[in-house]
Amino acid sequence: MLERALQAFVIVLMITLTVVVVVAVIYRKGGSSLVWYDEVASVLLAWLTYYGAALAALNRAHIGFDGLVRVMPPGLRFAAFLFAEFCVFAFFAALAWTGWVVLQVLAGDTLVSLTWVPVQVTQSVIPIGAVLIIVCQALSLPGQWQSLRDGSAQESAGTAP
Repeated sequence: MLERALQAFVIVLMITLTVVVVVAVIYRKGGSSLVWYDEVASVLLAWLTYYGAALAALNRAHIGFDGLVRVMPPGLRFAAFLFAEFCVFAFFAALAWTGWVVLQVLAGDTLVSLTWVPVQVTQSVIPIGAVLIIVCQALSLPGQWQSLRDGSAQESAGTAP
């Protein structure tokens, strides 16, 4: 359910960003320019990045060293896995907390070109995205753990993947 919701939201963000950029190019080629285009496009790109990263975390599709971890001895393999997971959770917890603090600082500010849009809304993606990445990482953790255990059993049987 979460994966489908994230996929749909990421697709909507991509389509929206594409439409905004194409419309802005058409206006610019037509001799006039949209004053809000740059701000909106950069906000959409940030949202796309955070929500896309959460989707990648759910699917364990981020850059990593799985091959290196899988060739380690089982005891070291699990220690490396746990250390890496701890680092990911700690980083995104710190990012969520810092993002929340930044939202408090930005209270009352609005976008420059669209003064009716609060900056807190546009920047809320930082703490929300960080928490969502933590949730997605946690949801994918048991499958990754099992994958490493299965790899360990296969190696001891002489049938390494």
